[in-house]
Amino acid sequence: MMNINEVQKRIKQRPPFQMIEKVIEIRGGEYAKGIKNVSINEPYFMGHFPDAPIMPGVLIVEACAQLCSVTIESDGTDEGKIYVLLKCDEFKFVKPVLPGDTLTIEVTKDGGGAGLVKFDCKAFVDGELRAKGKLAFCAVDKANIYG
Repeated sequence: MMNINEVQKRIKQRPPFQMIEKVIEIRGGEYAKGIKNVSINEPYFMGHFPDAPIMPGVLIVEACAQLCSVTIESDGTDEGKIYVLLKCDEFKFVKPVLPGDTLTIEVTKDGGGAGLVKFDCKAFVDGELRAKGKLAFCAVDKANIYG
């Protein structure tokens, strides 16, 4: 189990863009289950939508991607590399995620090699599926991005 401080040792994102607040289960680079508490105080709810707030699907995908990053770097962060999202496939949003929901995300490694890692992702609220899809990441040297 990892609290928010331990999660921050594994991923590069920080509030207000850090989506994973707790990891409740992790199996060495293969699987993780994490939590995102969805609060009405999050800034995107002011515009999405003011009279009927719904968590944007792209942020559900981002929460899944961040948990994948925790899983990839479960043995420690390589400061010289960043795992960037390469591909987003087959994402389906079954039912909206609303303020007050606790989003439970599960990611399972589905292959990869040579710097490429693929995951199956699922997001639940109270055990009910809200979104699912596949993500792929590639390892990139920071020096190749930032010079």
